[in-house]
Amino acid sequence: MSQSLTPPVLQVQQLSASYRDREVLQGLNLQLRAGQVIGVVGPNGAGKSTFLKAILGLVPHHGEVLWRGTSLTSQLQRVAYVPQRAQVDFDYPATVEDVVLMGRVARTGWLRRFSAASQQAVKAALERVELWDLRSRPIGELSGGQQQRVFIARSLAQEAELFLLDEPFAGIDRRSEGLLYAILRDLAQQGHGVIVVHHDLGQATQQFDELVLLNQRVIAQGHPRLVLQPDHLAQAYGARLDITRHEAA
Repeated sequence: MSQSLTPPVLQVQQLSASYRDREVLQGLNLQLRAGQVIGVVGPNGAGKSTFLKAILGLVPHHGEVLWRGTSLTSQLQRVAYVPQRAQVDFDYPATVEDVVLMGRVARTGWLRRFSAASQQAVKAALERVELWDLRSRPIGELSGGQQQRVFIARSLAQEAELFLLDEPFAGIDRRSEGLLYAILRDLAQQGHGVIVVHHDLGQATQQFDELVLLNQRVIAQGHPRLVLQPDHLAQAYGARLDITRHEAA
């Protein structure tokens, strides 16, 4: 079956969200398919992070979000959410392995002993992000890139179907960046949904199968080269942008 005929797994219908009476998202309508790494781009304050939070029901919103035809909020155990690192308290006394084990809580239950299957899932996830040898290290002692890899490992251990990541490539090293891109590509090829909020327009043309250009509303959606046209960028950013300059950076 061709990609264009593949039915959407995530449907966003008339999604709006507000903060303190200020509308941040205005009637978003999107259909997203599995098998693709999808990037969400737009200027600061465009509502990109709010978009992910509204999908998860973490902020007041109106509209409907369906995962495989059923309300997403009724099946949040199928979703792995990786927030921006700035939102995480890295002074919390937890080891790398502790953090990744948190991805198994929904399957295990609070205050219950983790099964051998959960322990194996955590080991496999940490090996996938090349951090098994640091499993006993306090997470606050890791580099930014290593910390991000820990949270990716937690999402892998969760064995989710839909992965939502908010700026996972911000401030990380090249090794971590390449590793994360490879993991997201593998997840998409396995049929999972992968949505990534991203800030670098040059990278966006190269690393994502499809883009959503957002500024409170959807400006454009589709192949990166078609989305990042000058007229679309002018609508989103309020100015003409030179994408070739971003690509060369």
